[in-house]
Amino acid sequence: MTARNVTAEFLVRSRAVITGVDKNLEGEVHEGAGLLVRNGVIEAIAPFEDLKSTHPELPLEGSPEAVVFPGLVNGHHHSGLTPFQLGVPYGPLETWLPQFRGMRYVGHRLDTLYSAIEMLESGTTTVQHIHPGLSGDAGNWSDLSDKVIGAYIEIGMRVSFSFMIRNRNQLVHEDDAPFLARLPEEEAAYWQPRLAATRTPVGDCMDWFEAQKRSWQQRDPDGVAWQLAPANLHWCTDEALVAIFDMARRTGSKVHMHLVETRYQAEYAKRHHGKSAVRHLSDLGCLGSNLTLGHGIWVDDRDLDLIAECGCSICHNASSGLRLASGVAPVNDMLKRGVPVCLGIDQAGINDDRDMLQEMRLVWALHREPGLTAFRPSAGHVFRMSTEHGAATTGFEGRIGRLEVGRAADIVMVDWRDIARPFIDERIPLIDALLQRTRRMAADTVFVGGRKVVSGGKVMSIDRQAVFDEISDFLASSLSSDEQLARERTGQLLHHITAWFEAAYPEAPRQPYGFNSVSGQT
Repeated sequence: MTARNVTAEFLVRSRAVITGVDKNLEGEVHEGAGLLVRNGVIEAIAPFEDLKSTHPELPLEGSPEAVVFPGLVNGHHHSGLTPFQLGVPYGPLETWLPQFRGMRYVGHRLDTLYSAIEMLESGTTTVQHIHPGLSGDAGNWSDLSDKVIGAYIEIGMRVSFSFMIRNRNQLVHEDDAPFLARLPEEEAAYWQPRLAATRTPVGDCMDWFEAQKRSWQQRDPDGVAWQLAPANLHWCTDEALVAIFDMARRTGSKVHMHLVETRYQAEYAKRHHGKSAVRHLSDLGCLGSNLTLGHGIWVDDRDLDLIAECGCSICHNASSGLRLASGVAPVNDMLKRGVPVCLGIDQAGINDDRDMLQEMRLVWALHREPGLTAFRPSAGHVFRMSTEHGAATTGFEGRIGRLEVGRAADIVMVDWRDIARPFIDERIPLIDALLQRTRRMAADTVFVGGRKVVSGGKVMSIDRQAVFDEISDFLASSLSSDEQLARERTGQLLHHITAWFEAAYPEAPRQPYGFNSVSGQT
């Protein structure tokens, strides 16, 4: 693993520095400003010419055309190669996820590096990595986390690492045993041991989490955070949820939990608990300011009131909701209540990549409700989602998310000439121009903790082409016999899963597409 320790001292020159967003949701823009960076931390923000005259000996970064802003935060991420790249077309979540069991896997390091390249080259410096889960012997768990985290360290990103915890209903919305019992004997025999390998006792997960968190606090406290990730309400028993949130409180840990991503998940909560998923979590004592709810598409007004009262954050995954036909989260209603909303790209963005600036532009456009006086998120709202609000969910809050003296030098630079080609009127605020006009993978230069990791628009901390070539060579090779069997068995399994969901959840009357939540209804 490459060490993060940075002792470099340098100046950053800019056309303008956006340090963050003010209380009026306007960009805090400092024209002609410079940054003094020392030992990975911002030591001064002042007019560049003043800093240059005071420190003439220091090397320079940036240029008179550089627009400088804080590193962005991807608040919800799972894996590297996208499912689409690996042969799984986008479709409803309930029949999309099972197909992952037939996908090929290039290994923890390569898979992690692939998406990290895309994130860094689009200006994302911190990621909330939610690993699909633990399986097999406990001896494999640390190997998994070390390789994933090690890849982020190698390429130079900050990572908040978690692993999804689930102890029931791995295939459909009922226990695994009765579902498997209805399968043909040969198919059930194939899946039984594979499901058993991922049913890790929650107590064992908690013990391992606590040890790993303690270890990484010693190994890399500035670059690695750990948090807990109960997978979803229908995937965790109440006993498991209580144990997870008890551990979070005892260790001062954050929790990131998928919730009501689809209509079927919302219906599950009502059928099994007689109330919404949010209200059930509240009754269990699981809602609090340490919790981020991933997706939160199918919430109602009472749910949103509870979320606002408890201080929970919501991670909005706009592209994911569109690609998987899950719906559009009622983000405007969240913002009106003061709920902190951050942004995640989930498995991939709308371009099947991890371009956070593109995701920000999509979010801004998606929530522009009709009407002359309707509430709509501004560029400032969206910028804060991807910086300060994202930072607050990761465990690095107070250290990242803004460019301020004493905070980490997580710095992104884009070229104003690329934004302004061929012209932008001076009346357009810089933060709006940044949101609307950046090109794909726009970051020209990126620093993480003062370490330069992107230069000339390309990751420089690893051999990116070698990573691409190794992935390509592996995936172009013939399937092994085990991979071929997994693909065949997954195809057979998908038919059974689809039939189960069609019987369990008859289609509701068609809804006009739009804000597909029950917000505003009683």
